[in-house]
Amino acid sequence: MKSVGVVTDSNSGITPEMGENIGVMVLPMPFFIDGECFYENVTVSREEFFDKMRKGADISSSQPSPADVMKLWDKALKEYEQIIYIPMSSGLSGSCSTALAMAEEDYNGKVFVVDNGRVSTPMHRSVLDALELIEEGYSASEIKDILEASRADMTIFVGVDTLKFLKKGGRITPATAAIGTILNIKPVLKFDVGTLDTYAKCRGFNNSKKTMLDAMHHEFETTFKNAYDNNEIYLLAASSASDDVTEKWVQDIKASFPGMPVMCDNLSLSVSCHIGYDGLGIACSCRPKRTLHA
Repeated sequence: MKSVGVVTDSNSGITPEMGENIGVMVLPMPFFIDGECFYENVTVSREEFFDKMRKGADISSSQPSPADVMKLWDKALKEYEQIIYIPMSSGLSGSCSTALAMAEEDYNGKVFVVDNGRVSTPMHRSVLDALELIEEGYSASEIKDILEASRADMTIFVGVDTLKFLKKGGRITPATAAIGTILNIKPVLKFDVGTLDTYAKCRGFNNSKKTMLDAMHHEFETTFKNAYDNNEIYLLAASSASDDVTEKWVQDIKASFPGMPVMCDNLSLSVSCHIGYDGLGIACSCRPKRTLHA
């Protein structure tokens, strides 16, 4: 039996196939379409999801059941002595708090739940960080501490093409959504340590993209300057848009940050319930600082 394994959920952007390739188990997140429960990459495809969304289906996200979480943990514990579970940020979902309680009550010393405020590609990056730390010989408890200590070392900017889903989620009023649609307002949202707030209101989506690129340059020059200067920062992207639009966005990022690799994921369907279709995001995450082994 192997010592330490990693489990995450599909909000990381990691598909079951990707998980198999890197040795990570992935919990598919549930959501509802017109009252019927679906599971990402299991019972509905990405194409079907966005087709239904564009046609006006009633779509909402949901938390995984404790039974589904424990079933996956039990499966992982047949292969590993201990597991690190990296779920979606507790600031965006109650599923993380539920997992923490279950781990403490029923899996004490076997399951270590990481709450480091991540979602989407930064969450994917945390999974890769955990795998690297395992290879370096860190224990499960040490990895949890290291990843949580780097909680503030990331940020995400998301450009939203439609205001419909922000209105539905209560983040903007119906009046604001109506005026914004008429004026072609495309908001840029900022996700930072568990909070999601409006960063800027732009006229047209091209201005949103420029605003996001400029915002990330500013972050590299200020908040994350040391990590950037020391080449200890990862440049990331996410998208709920088509493949060609996504590829163009990645190329725009690479052109704006010459020489930096960009890891891009499809925005998970659960997160897309709130962002909507045709959204684009740019993010960064710092390499976690290592500690001395206990």
